[in-house]
Amino acid sequence: MSKKSALVTGASRGIGRGIAIELARAGYRVAINYAGNLDAANEALGLVRAAGGDGFIVQGDVAVAADRARLVSETVQQFGRIDLLVNNAGVGPKVRADLLDAGEESFDRLFAINLKGPYFLTQLVAKQLLTQTPDSNGFRGRIVNITSISAYTASINRGDYCMVKAGLTMMTKLFADRLATQGINVYEVRPGIIATDLTSGVKEKYDKLIIHDERGITPIRRWGKPEDVGLAVRALAEDRFPFTTGSAFDVDGGFGLQRL
Repeated sequence: MSKKSALVTGASRGIGRGIAIELARAGYRVAINYAGNLDAANEALGLVRAAGGDGFIVQGDVAVAADRARLVSETVQQFGRIDLLVNNAGVGPKVRADLLDAGEESFDRLFAINLKGPYFLTQLVAKQLLTQTPDSNGFRGRIVNITSISAYTASINRGDYCMVKAGLTMMTKLFADRLATQGINVYEVRPGIIATDLTSGVKEKYDKLIIHDERGITPIRRWGKPEDVGLAVRALAEDRFPFTTGSAFDVDGGFGLQRL
């Protein structure tokens, strides 16, 4: 029970898996949430254990209230407490549609999974953290929201995705303000173009923009990797930024630089 514990949503693949593995390397026990791919979740658990950590898998759709409650209760049952929540689970639009043609079904789906789910899961976890005795540094816990460069970069064929990521940015600030005096810091980690299942369909487009264009869309001329994001979350989980809350950490290869 001396090891710290984390709940990572959407941890079976991609960025979530990269985060879970890095947390395991930091000695965390990890609740690996997945929505539907049991094989991927079991594989992620094996990688967590191989990295020196431990944990368990827990199925749940963050868009469903009963599932959110179960994620929290099962994590507390397994670990006794929660030291870190990582809101990573998210989906992109099934069809990239022009802003003038995009429909409500995609809008509602993305808001339910990518914003409403994390908002109310954070509310539940925050209430759990407030019941916990602070650690030796005065922390009851930490919350990390995984957003995207789409939080501030317009993409007119993914308007719903951009809006939910921008909403997570404000969610970070709101919970950071509410919880700071009670020993709970809240952060945003903002990935750039990361090689995952979500971006596999646009690989050719971004290969050209990142690698083959003369200047490159990012100063660091490569795709990001899930472990790049995992390392940033690990630094926050290890309390490397104790005097920081509500801030965004860019993991984007320098995408946000204004360059001439």
